[in-house]
Amino acid sequence: MGQSLPKPGLRPFLPADVPVLAEIFQASIEELTGDDYSEAQQEAWMAQAEEEGFAKTLAESLTLVATVEGSPVGFIALKDNELLEFLYVHPAVAGQGIGTMLYDAVEKLAGARKAQRLVAEVTDNAQPFFQKYGFQPQRRTTLSLGDEWLASTTMEKRLAPVEDRKMSS
Repeated sequence: MGQSLPKPGLRPFLPADVPVLAEIFQASIEELTGDDYSEAQQEAWMAQAEEEGFAKTLAESLTLVATVEGSPVGFIALKDNELLEFLYVHPAVAGQGIGTMLYDAVEKLAGARKAQRLVAEVTDNAQPFFQKYGFQPQRRTTLSLGDEWLASTTMEKRLAPVEDRKMSS
């Protein structure tokens, strides 16, 4: 049984977060995706954190950082108010509600900004998480990362109109 964490916090992304978020991204891939992807696929995927596009996507998206005792432990990035670009938590806190906290915050923000849906390119190991929150598979895809291909699934969740959300609150 995992130890319970101090209450996690949530804050906006800061440019200084890039190195630690890259570490979380890489540790998450390395430790949590081995059942679904080969070592070569994982290495190609982890290399994405070392490219300029990683920091640029974080900076240009609505990126939230989950913290425990002030230290980042996870992050989520929402691009164009509907595309979930990243949702990663450090393996040490996986399964302890950090991913849920991040996702819930982004869904509320997207809804408040009148988004009608959320879309994510979901890796095989992350599908159960997204299905739990109402995402439906749309199509199988493959992502080209260097010399490797990763299977994934485009998933979508329709959001209730703002008026409906206000009535149910």
